[in-house]
Amino acid sequence: MPPETHETYNILMYSHDTYGLGHIRRTMAIANHLRDANTNVLILTGSPLVGRFKMPKQVDFVRIPGMIKQTNEEYRSLSIRIEEEQALSIRTNIILATAKTFRPNLFIVDKEPLGLKKEVLPTLEWLKENSPHTRTVLGLRDILDDYRVIRKDWRDKDVYTCLDRLYNEIWVYGNREIYDPVEQYAIPQTIKNRIKYTGYIPRKTLPKNCKSRVRRRYRILDDDKFILVTTGGGGDGFEVIDHYLKMHDYFPTSLPFKSIIITGPFMPKRQREQIKKRAKTLGIKTLPFHPQLEELMTAADLVVSMGGYNTICELLTQQTPSLIIPRETPRKEQLIRAERLKDKNLLDFIPWTGVTPQLFRDKIFSILNRKEEYLRSMAAFELSGLDIMLARLTLFKEQAPAGSGTGCNLHDFA
Repeated sequence: MPPETHETYNILMYSHDTYGLGHIRRTMAIANHLRDANTNVLILTGSPLVGRFKMPKQVDFVRIPGMIKQTNEEYRSLSIRIEEEQALSIRTNIILATAKTFRPNLFIVDKEPLGLKKEVLPTLEWLKENSPHTRTVLGLRDILDDYRVIRKDWRDKDVYTCLDRLYNEIWVYGNREIYDPVEQYAIPQTIKNRIKYTGYIPRKTLPKNCKSRVRRRYRILDDDKFILVTTGGGGDGFEVIDHYLKMHDYFPTSLPFKSIIITGPFMPKRQREQIKKRAKTLGIKTLPFHPQLEELMTAADLVVSMGGYNTICELLTQQTPSLIIPRETPRKEQLIRAERLKDKNLLDFIPWTGVTPQLFRDKIFSILNRKEEYLRSMAAFELSGLDIMLARLTLFKEQAPAGSGTGCNLHDFA
């Protein structure tokens, strides 16, 4: 008898990329969970750091020219000196050509319903017309921005019509009781039944000996209080780290903890060198990037960060108390998230314009003194995102019409 064969199920993921690590780290976490021996995941991304991540089997990526957000509506090319329109044209054509060749069973679009500057719209239109078996899913983080901004933006771009016409489902990577985008963003009744709340997305869980191993590596004793300061990609993180160092300047002899600062790979070199020099005089170690940031998080007694979605998910996974300083421009999503999660006793925060050395110190000591309360709240908070998505994928496969498998492997695509 001939050997048993299985059709290959192909997932294409569009990772919205601007200036940071959050989108690609979230996309990688999802891809790693959805892949299996007969499920390929191909990621479309402009992230310049995608090559630093170890790609598991059945996962690969197509790199499109990177773009950097200037304002909410203005972008520029990340690396090459070409006009925005040229870069977007290249990206749009690569995305469409990849979909035509890869022939996905499932297309997951991250955050922007139409892609950056509508670059995904031609692909969504083509799939609807030429590949009706392909399911299309929009993946939204828990909070996008102030509801008035999103409502206006979606009306101006006719997003509501496109959601109804071009998407089979919308996955909200959050909890409805914390923030309900259906209500906040005025999503029409015709679309509401396609929305699936997955819950927050967990990250990699680490072995129990990881904490002690990491602390030994950086010469942090068991009795030491260890604070990790990280601002994600670091492109807009200088001010947070600057506040942290000013706190040490203000209290030079009364801060009984050790610190490591991750500046982030996107922080301008001049700022990074300035922080490194100042931190060294205070006995604080700095690193530009750490590929296993979750290891440092699990080893820390407290993390100071800005509160992006990805960082929050990592903190909740590692169950490390945190002090968030959420940015409020160009979007307010970090501030809104910090307010909602503080109400659940999952973290504490200081408004961006309210930071002083005294308040910074007081908040840190308050969190450390209430550490057990935060740990209990985080332990009771369910991170169901990946399991719910996998359950949806299993259902999609069961409902797929016979013969709809592509048979197109990543090996063949390459």
